[in-house]
Amino acid sequence: MFEYNITEETKFKLITAKGRIDALSAPEIHKIFNDLVLAGSRVLLVDLSSVHYISSAGLRIFIGIQKELKKVGGEIILAGIMQPVMEIFNVSGFTALFRFVAGREEAAALLAQGDTEAKALPGRETEKVSLTYLETDAPPGGLFVVGSQDKLESASYIAADVVTVNASRMSFGCGLAAIGENFDEYKNLFGEAFVIQNNFFFYPAVKQSAVDFILDAHRDPKATYQFLHGFGFNGAYRYVIAFKPQNGAVDLAALVQSFLTVSRADLIGVALIGESEGLWGMHMKKPPVIDRQTIDGENIFSSRRFAEWFDFPVEAVYAHHIVAAVGIAAREPGLLSPERQRLFSESHPFHFHGGVFEKAPLGNDVSAFENEMNRVFNDLAVYKIQHLLGQSMFAGGMAGIVELEA
Repeated sequence: MFEYNITEETKFKLITAKGRIDALSAPEIHKIFNDLVLAGSRVLLVDLSSVHYISSAGLRIFIGIQKELKKVGGEIILAGIMQPVMEIFNVSGFTALFRFVAGREEAAALLAQGDTEAKALPGRETEKVSLTYLETDAPPGGLFVVGSQDKLESASYIAADVVTVNASRMSFGCGLAAIGENFDEYKNLFGEAFVIQNNFFFYPAVKQSAVDFILDAHRDPKATYQFLHGFGFNGAYRYVIAFKPQNGAVDLAALVQSFLTVSRADLIGVALIGESEGLWGMHMKKPPVIDRQTIDGENIFSSRRFAEWFDFPVEAVYAHHIVAAVGIAAREPGLLSPERQRLFSESHPFHFHGGVFEKAPLGNDVSAFENEMNRVFNDLAVYKIQHLLGQSMFAGGMAGIVELEA
C-alpha cells in the first residue's frame, strides 16, 4: 500500500511517502510528480523515511522525472532514505543521479547555499508580472515587411504576389507562408508561419493539417520560404528576460507591455518560450489564393464568411503546453510608417505567431535561453501554428528582445 502527502515549502515541494513503491504504485507516483512539474515545481524533496521497499519499476519513475527536471535546472532530492532502500539505489548504480539529505532542514540549507552562489540579476516588477533579465550591448536590428496584405480580404493572391525569402536573410519573422519550388505545388498550402532563431515552422491551411518545419534553415544556402505577406527582423538579443506572473498567469498583452518597461526602444522584436495557461489563437482553414476565392468575391472577414475561412476559438485551449512564439511590439504604432502600421491591428500594438508544443517542463535560466529554445525545437513534438491573440495566458517563461530601428 502506498500513501503520500504534499507540503508547500519555500524552496521546494515536499512529498512525504509511505509504504511500497513498486509496479502497483508507480503509475500513481508518476502522476503526482508529473502534475507538480507541469504546474511549475522545479525542486521536489521526497521524504522516503517511511518507505521500506522500492522496485525497479519505482526507480524508473524517479529517474525519468529526474532527467526531465535536470533539463530545466531542477531536481529531485531524496530525504531520510532507509538503508534497505539505499542499497537498492546502490546496487542499481543510481546514487550519482540524486542528492541525499537527512530531512527538510538540510535540504533548505543546501538550496540556500546554491542561491547565495548564483549571480544576482537585475529585475523589474509590474502589476502583473515579475521580470529578471540579462542585458547586452547589442545594437538595434532591422525590421522589413514582406509582401502585401492587400489581397487577403478578397482571397485573390496569384503566383506574381509570392515573395521568395532566402532563409539566411530572415532570423525571425511571421506571416502567411509555405515551402516549395513552384507555385502550383505549394499554392494550396499557405498557412500561419513563423521563423524563430533561424528555424521555420508553418501550418498548411488544409484539412487534418500537421506542422511542417525546417530546423537551422539558414545553414542551407538554397533554402527559401514563400510568403504572401508578413514581416521579418534580424539582430542580436539586447535583453533576455525570465518572466513569472504575480498571480498565477499573465496575458500576452500585459506581458508585451512589461517587456517595454525593460527595453527603452520604441519598436522591439520578441522571441518567446512559455508555459501556456490557455491559448487564444486563430489560423486559416484554406489558403487565400484566387483558386479558392468565393464566387461573389465577398470579404473573407465578413460575418457570413469568417467561419468558412478561419478556425477561431470559443474558449482557451492548450493549457500547460509549451509555446514558442515570435512577434513585434511598438509603443506607438501610429508613429511608424504606413507600411509598418499595417502590421498591427487597431486593438493591439503587437503581432505574434506561436507554435504549440507538447507538455513538458521549461527552464528559466536566462543565460541558457537559446539552448533551451533549441531543446524545445529538437525534443518536443509541435502540433499547431497560430496567430496569437492578446488574451492568451502564460504561467512563466523566457523571452529574447531585439531592439529594432523604428
